[in-house]
Amino acid sequence: MKIRTFRIGGIHPEENKLTHEVPTQVAPLPKQAIFPLSQHIGAPAKPVVAKGDKVKVGTVLAEAGGFVSAPIHSSVSGTVAKIDTSFDATGYRKPVIIINVEGDEWEESIDRNETLETVEAHPELTPEEIVERIKNAGVTGMGGAGFPTFIKLCPPPTAKAECVIINAVECEPYITSDYRLMMEHADEILEGLKLLMKAAKVDKGYIGIETNKPKAIQLLTEKTAQLPQIEVVPLKQRYPQGGEKQLVDAVIRRQVPAPPAIPVNVGAIVQNVGTAFAVYQAVMKNKPLFERYTTVTGKQLSQPGNFLVRMGTPMKDLLALCGGIPEGEHKLLAGGPMMGKALNTDEVPVCKGTNSVTLISGEEAVRKDPDPCIRCAKCVGACPMGLEPYLLATLSAKKNWERAEREDIVSCIECGSCQFTCPSHRPILDNIRLGKSTVMGIIRARNAK
Repeated sequence: MKIRTFRIGGIHPEENKLTHEVPTQVAPLPKQAIFPLSQHIGAPAKPVVAKGDKVKVGTVLAEAGGFVSAPIHSSVSGTVAKIDTSFDATGYRKPVIIINVEGDEWEESIDRNETLETVEAHPELTPEEIVERIKNAGVTGMGGAGFPTFIKLCPPPTAKAECVIINAVECEPYITSDYRLMMEHADEILEGLKLLMKAAKVDKGYIGIETNKPKAIQLLTEKTAQLPQIEVVPLKQRYPQGGEKQLVDAVIRRQVPAPPAIPVNVGAIVQNVGTAFAVYQAVMKNKPLFERYTTVTGKQLSQPGNFLVRMGTPMKDLLALCGGIPEGEHKLLAGGPMMGKALNTDEVPVCKGTNSVTLISGEEAVRKDPDPCIRCAKCVGACPMGLEPYLLATLSAKKNWERAEREDIVSCIECGSCQFTCPSHRPILDNIRLGKSTVMGIIRARNAK
């Protein structure tokens, strides 16, 4: 078995897959569900309900607010309590729709039968129909930035897709929600991949899985034995193997150029394994994206686990299912310790991109005081994008935006490998994030003229 990986940089954080073999539980319904209108990259969704409206599971709450946007559907039945603002994972108050939960009544158009529907049994599904159903169901990327899925399936005329790559890597040290999804719904994921391939008009699909998931590799390899168009690709344990540019390099040995280039510019469309499952449900079961697999984990939790969670469920409800937050100081993350966002409240709701809720002890979370840079270049060797992180961080700190742009700061994927490997504990990524957002703002303003 040939094991592949990407060619530049990378690190190997200590693995803490505490919930690897914990079967998924269905999380109880919340008493009140909170739906942020920005659960995706692009324009926020626009509310189509008002205070006092009755909704069911699957009812559209907000429609897409632009081309790069996605609708939001209710995950609960009940009454719209108010349209307000609430804290999200960014730490800022953002527009939300709040629903008081009453029962669990679903829209009748959703097929709740668990019978597997295959692509072969539905020849009437055209690529255009598949894309339209994905768009209407509000499916977005479920492993990272939350890019609306239908847009990836409609590449610009200058790019031609040749394959679809399913990102089943899950290289964050703690998260296991994608692994449990593969072990429990492999057939649906494969049908989802076939739908994505048909929508993209390609005849080759790949599933990239790290070798720390041997059972998933074996299961999917067995299930694709009679499917020559789909290949399961074992990947070396190496962070950030799940970055889409790193995954493309590992799987098809093509390197995606600097922005604005995207994977389809080298022939690949990359989708998360959770997205493939959501695509199956959207197209074959007419089920909008309103629930997802989420890991709730941390060494301090008495019962960490994996859950099927309705969107809008406050994270405090999930933490309570795992024994609650123990006494003492802790850091709560939406996501994993490498790329997750620190939260200032456990009232933040689960959204389309919430693959994990991670609790880290105060002792683990405390940063050491930074020392002067010793010019060791470890950050350069670790950077999977071939950048010079120490330089980009310094340029950002000194607000030298012009040179930061020339040094390609916008190519940073914010994986944190540089900061992780720095022996002087310097806040490299913090400075780069500030610089990158500033430079991107300058570029947008320049292009708007």
